[in-house]
Amino acid sequence: MISDTYRRTGADLPFGDPRRPHGVAMEGWFWRFTHPGSGDVAVVLAGVNRDGAGRAWGTVGLAAHPGGLAASALVADARATADGAVAIGAGDGDAEGADGVAWLRGDARSVSVRLGAASLDVALEAPARWPRGRAFGGLGAAQAIPGLSQYWHPWLLRARVRGGMVVGGREVPLDGAIAYAEKNWSNGGFPETWWWGQAHAFDADPDACVAFAGGRAGIGPLRLTATSLVVSAGGELHRLVRPLQPLRVDVGDGGWRLRGRTPAGVAVTVEGHANGTPPHLLPVPEPRARRHRQGAAAQHLAGELRVVLRRRGRTVFDGTSTLAGLERGAAPTP
Repeated sequence: MISDTYRRTGADLPFGDPRRPHGVAMEGWFWRFTHPGSGDVAVVLAGVNRDGAGRAWGTVGLAAHPGGLAASALVADARATADGAVAIGAGDGDAEGADGVAWLRGDARSVSVRLGAASLDVALEAPARWPRGRAFGGLGAAQAIPGLSQYWHPWLLRARVRGGMVVGGREVPLDGAIAYAEKNWSNGGFPETWWWGQAHAFDADPDACVAFAGGRAGIGPLRLTATSLVVSAGGELHRLVRPLQPLRVDVGDGGWRLRGRTPAGVAVTVEGHANGTPPHLLPVPEPRARRHRQGAAAQHLAGELRVVLRRRGRTVFDGTSTLAGLERGAAPTP
């Protein structure tokens, strides 16, 4: 079908569901769990990748704060279904890098993962998903362009968590935590350099959600600085996409800074820093080579992020989270 051929380029039609598999070389699912009361944070990552021969293989990762856990595995068996669910591994020792035990099951209602002695098992309740009435997802109209080097969509802005995890032999309850989930996909793997952030647990509103992703991206040899910023706060969802809209981005040793104005006239300022925390080093898949580049993504699980929204000079939201995820990364040079 024409629509299937189109989606295999990575693109989505307006009002489509980006969670559905595209059949590209790399499709990644990511969940983040933040507990404002205890300060516990966990991230789960999953990838369905295709090597040079078109064979599927999987990525499973689990990281947690506090404690410094950052575990990952390459798994032979990986698959995704039409409704956006993902299943990696069968728990039968087909993994590399996690004591031979690695599997994951994830969908819109629950996430379960096992990596060696570490595990997480949670249900997602009262979800606030990306609005159906929005024609496009996190990248705006750019999501309809075939052949981009990277696509990104924050499909779950928040949900209540019921369950827990086991880290370092310690049982950690996650009841009452806030969940976030996104998907990214590409026919070319990760960009040369990238930046990313996500936060709940703001002092002004624990349910407010901020997420952004950017890097050196483009089509074929054409490369430019692209970034998408999404803020859900005060009952409104704001989206800024560079280069389609003016968005200043400054990411470096000084932190993560984004500033722009939405078409509706809302000024958005985001400022983040690592807050003195060391990064968790997470893997990046190299799909066609059937391998990971270990530690390519340096993510701080408990950084500090401040977000300010102003409309016609009046502050409508000003909140700070000290449990923000903030990441910088660099993919290998071919």
